[in-house]
Amino acid sequence: MILLLAVGQPVIHPKEVSLDSISLAHQIVDIVEDKQATAIVLLDVHELTTLATYFIIATVDNERQAKAIEGALLEKLKLQQNLRPLHAEGLDGQGGGWALLDYGDVIVHLFTEELRDYYKLEELWSRAQVVVKML
Repeated sequence: MILLLAVGQPVIHPKEVSLDSISLAHQIVDIVEDKQATAIVLLDVHELTTLATYFIIATVDNERQAKAIEGALLEKLKLQQNLRPLHAEGLDGQGGGWALLDYGDVIVHLFTEELRDYYKLEELWSRAQVVVKML
């Protein structure tokens, strides 16, 4: 959707879902799955927040696995699309079982099972549309 301002300058609506965002989200889901994460959920949150268009939530066995997923994402997305996360947390051993990778429109949350049960992000964002759910 393109909005026209009074001066006639086109502006892209901030809530518009881009095809690139969904492609990126699916690509990240594939990489996370390849690295053996479980209970992967892709949520469309664009109608609920301006933080991102999609959240990916997945369970990892430990922080080492989360670090391996980060490495695979960095390698594949950097090589294929020259894309790196805008921000990353919890992958330096300080996350305590939760890692976050922010790719702008797509935010990836990697949890140990214990912390995923504790924080319950799916419940917090229960009004979001589920795009992919892999058990």
